[in-house]
Amino acid sequence: MGRLIEDPDLRDKRFVFEDRRDAGRRLASILEPYCGANVLLFAVPSGGVPIAAEIARARALPLDLLIVRKLQIPFNPEAGFGAMSLNGDILLNDELVASLGLEKDAITAAITITKKVLDQRNKLFRKERLLPSCQGKKVIITDDGLASGYTMRVAVRWVRGLKPERIIAAVPTGSERTVEGMREEADEIVCLNIRSGYRFAVAEAYRHWHDLSDDEVLNIVDAIPG
Repeated sequence: MGRLIEDPDLRDKRFVFEDRRDAGRRLASILEPYCGANVLLFAVPSGGVPIAAEIARARALPLDLLIVRKLQIPFNPEAGFGAMSLNGDILLNDELVASLGLEKDAITAAITITKKVLDQRNKLFRKERLLPSCQGKKVIITDDGLASGYTMRVAVRWVRGLKPERIIAAVPTGSERTVEGMREEADEIVCLNIRSGYRFAVAEAYRHWHDLSDDEVLNIVDAIPG
């Protein structure tokens, strides 16, 4: 089981961060031990990018992006039934797939669409660069929160295959159930605001929240030194 770091004062509270930048700065203070050439920092776009940008500045770390994306439910694209990474790894929420009655053709169609989006985002955000070598490194992966956790899980599994020394999943907020499940995937979880209960929304951790545009993501990445 991975080590868990949280802020007990934030347990089960809502609207505890001003915005993603505030959350990133507060995560950066917890991640102070992680610095130097042996540490890599990755963001899951789009929401993880402003979080990671603050960590990159505070800890003087290089920032790159892990292109992963949820598999959208055909009749409810705001929700997902799993996730897929740029390298082709797929993680399905089998229980949800069964409860929704999703047929194989619908799953295959969602995978095809998601692969196209992943390729487009890789071209747009990363210019199709190769990932830096993770072998023997401490790798921090960040997003703006863990709801179902499938995008983070598939990101962690992708990096795990690159043979890092240690994987740290760092997020401002997360569902208690998902955070506990993530401890089986990552070596360390940093989640400041853990909330219990059946209903969970990442946005409810932030007083100011909006969906990031592609231009915003590019501007944030371009503004980071080095």
